[in-house]
Amino acid sequence: MLMGQPRIFFSMARDGLLPPVFGKVHPRFKTPYVTTILTGIVAGVVAGLFPIGLLGELVSIGTLLAFVIVCAGIIVLRYKSPNLARPFRTPFVPMVPILGILICGYMMTSLPRATWERLIVWMIIGLVIYFFYSRSHSKLARAEGSA
Repeated sequence: MLMGQPRIFFSMARDGLLPPVFGKVHPRFKTPYVTTILTGIVAGVVAGLFPIGLLGELVSIGTLLAFVIVCAGIIVLRYKSPNLARPFRTPFVPMVPILGILICGYMMTSLPRATWERLIVWMIIGLVIYFFYSRSHSKLARAEGSA
């Protein structure tokens, strides 16, 4: 996660979903250095302050939710945008995505209630950021509006 998160922030900044500072690239190394440093600091502080079991539960529920969303997105895109270029293929749609949603959802149910509560809090924080910053700055939304 530590290596992937900076690139996700970089992509989000490039699309206007986060402030431009998150999209800064190092002149020599050509990497998103601001988000790499920020992610490293936050990960280090969180790892030092919270028990590993709690962090494991949070990573698990977050990853499983991401898989559920991706599986649902596959189904939605197949029907809403059937002619979209697909560099990655999913076999047996919609059976495989539906099974992915069900299996990941089932695995999420084994996590404690407190983990679900933390997930909901993080989702609320994400939605607040989206509705108060990202939605009005999105380059993707502007591109769709002009199309």
